[in-house]
Formats: sequence, structure tokens, C-alpha cells
Amino acid sequence: MKFNTKVIHGNQYHDPATGAVMPPVYMTSTFAQHSPGQPVNPDYEYSRAANPTRSALENALASIENGVRGLAFSSGLAATDCLLRSFKAGDEVIAMDDLYGGTYRLFTRIYKDSGIVFHFVDMNDIAAFQALINQNTKLVWVETPTNPLMKLADIAAIAEITKKHNILFAVDNTFATPYLQKPLDFGADIVMHSATKYLSGHSDVIAGALIVKDEALGNQLHFQQFATGATLGPMDSFLVLRGIKTLHLRVERHCENGIKVAEFLKSHPMVSKVYYPGLPDHPFHEIAKKQMTSFGGMVSFTFKSGLKAAAITFLEKLKVFTLAESLGGVESLANHPALMTHASIPEEKRKEIGITDDLVRLSVGVEDISDLLDDLEQAFK
Repeated sequence: MKFNTKVIHGNQYHDPATGAVMPPVYMTSTFAQHSPGQPVNPDYEYSRAANPTRSALENALASIENGVRGLAFSSGLAATDCLLRSFKAGDEVIAMDDLYGGTYRLFTRIYKDSGIVFHFVDMNDIAAFQALINQNTKLVWVETPTNPLMKLADIAAIAEITKKHNILFAVDNTFATPYLQKPLDFGADIVMHSATKYLSGHSDVIAGALIVKDEALGNQLHFQQFATGATLGPMDSFLVLRGIKTLHLRVERHCENGIKVAEFLKSHPMVSKVYYPGLPDHPFHEIAKKQMTSFGGMVSFTFKSGLKAAAITFLEKLKVFTLAESLGGVESLANHPALMTHASIPEEKRKEIGITDDLVRLSVGVEDISDLLDDLEQAFK
């Protein structure tokens, strides 16, 4: 089954009771039992463990990422937290140096006293990455493309190393989506999504996902999710599943608009640097061509003046782009990472990895491209 068909039909079934094409929203906390320990349906006892609407979403997630099991969470960070609960004091995690601010905060502030050791490294420096591996290394975590600097990591190259050392390898695939990139096919063990973003696609839900290709790992993560409770409710599950069914159509337009915005910015006299993997001079363009089918709708850029004030004034003047956190919805959004999504990363660390005070991140939506370019131009003026 091809991807465009999978998003609509993959692992999906009409409701057996009514024939409903879309799964009903099962707004129930519990399920009847014939006798103690004998539920009417053996798959459903209590909605924290499983709910039919959430199951429909999880089946779809597994299908579109070519995994064996999907798990839906109350947020992307809840999904990441569930995975981290697999590890104990003394274990080590190697993570990409450019990460979503919330992920960095979770690693360095919530888990800082757990005894788990986190290392941050440029994953394109393979020698530096391999030098960090030791007998305590249990997980490698990457974003590709990264938030907000659009760095890429070679998934297949990293997977070859992690397999050799028997280390779990997780990829945050939020920016790329499974329409553009399937990390499990390149050797990753786990895919994470902030399903709030492109999977849902309408800025109306907070959700997260893990997808795995090993059944035993899936069972372990499901137990951790069940035991700690960060599950996705049935209405939110329905909304994400509805969003997935148009993922291919939306991401196509995000990509079409994204490259045009990147090219516009590239030629603009006020712009210093454009971060977009679809541009031929992007340092990781060749990696993008190897593991992505197109280049997405996320674009970041800096100003020739280098001034924070220039970025703030520009953002305040936008009219079609909305100044807001998040990304991946049908509407175009603009963001100042240093003051918004990545403010939890210490200033010295931001400067070290290249998140400057004049950096602007755009989530290019599906509006008419002429309106988007006109809005950018008037804001520059």
C-alpha cells in the first residue's frame, strides 16, 4: 500500500458495530466485564490502558511510519519522558546538540538528578560522536531536521554505529513527518513525534507519539505509559487521526511554499543566512536528498544587521504569518526561538550552537504563496 493510501486506510477498519467509516469517539473511562477479570472485549478494561479511539490512531501511526506498534501520548514531551523511564542512574544518553528547547529542558533539568548522564554533540562529527560511546551508553537521540537550525543527521550512518554497540536509536521526526522521511526504514529503533504539529496539522490539539519496530520494546513502552498515565484522550486521538488522513496533501503544499519562501529570503538584501535543507548551498543538502523525499515547510533565517531589535520589529509587523509558538499547522506561524521556544536553553549554550538573537523561525503554511511573500516583504520594509 502506497503512503497516500496508507494515511487513509493503513491499519484502519470500519466500526464493526455500525459500519462507521471514521471510528467513534469512545468517551468512556471504563468497560463492562462479564465476570471479574473477564471483560466483554479482552482488549479493553480501562481507558488508561487502551481506548478504541486511541487504538485506531495508534494503528495508523504504526502504519505510516512502517512500525509494528504506535503509542499516543498527551504531548510530545510525555512521549519522550516515557522513553527516558527505560533508563536508570549510570546510563548515558548521547543527543544531538541542536534540539527543541523543551527536549533540552527535559534532559537537563527534569532528569538532571536522576543519575542519567546526557552528552550533546554535533551528530555530523562522527568521530566526536563515537568517542562518547561507552559501555553505559543506552540511547542515541537525534532530531533531523533540527529545531530551529535545520541541521540534519545521517540516520543510516548513525544506525550502523548504534547497532554495532547494541544501543537504542531514537529519531524525533516531527519536522520531516513520515510523508518525507521514515527513520525506521533507515535503521532507527524508535520514532517520536510531537503530533501537535504536522500529524494533527490544525493547531487544535496537544499530542505525542512513539512508534517502534520491535514488538518487545513496544510492549515495554506501553507498560511504562500505562503505569505513569500520560495517555491521549479519545477526542484528541480522533482529531490527530483526522489530521493524518490529509497529511500527504498538506505537507505537499508546505513543501511547495517552503522552498519559495526560502528562495525569497535567500535573495533578500536584509537577510544574512537562510536555514532550509532544500537550498543547494545548505551544508546538509545531500543528506536531505538521500533520506527525505522533499524538504518541508520549516525555514529559519538571520538578519544582516545581526540585531535582535530587527527580528522583533519584523515579527511584530507580520500580518498573514501569526507570531506564535508551535508549528506544522495549516496557518503560517513565525517565532523568535531565543525569546520563545528555546528560551529555556541557557544563553551561552544558544550562542554555542548558533541560536542567535536575530534568528527567526517560520512555519510556512498552506496559504497562497503570493500572500505569504507579500507579507514578508511588507514586514521587512
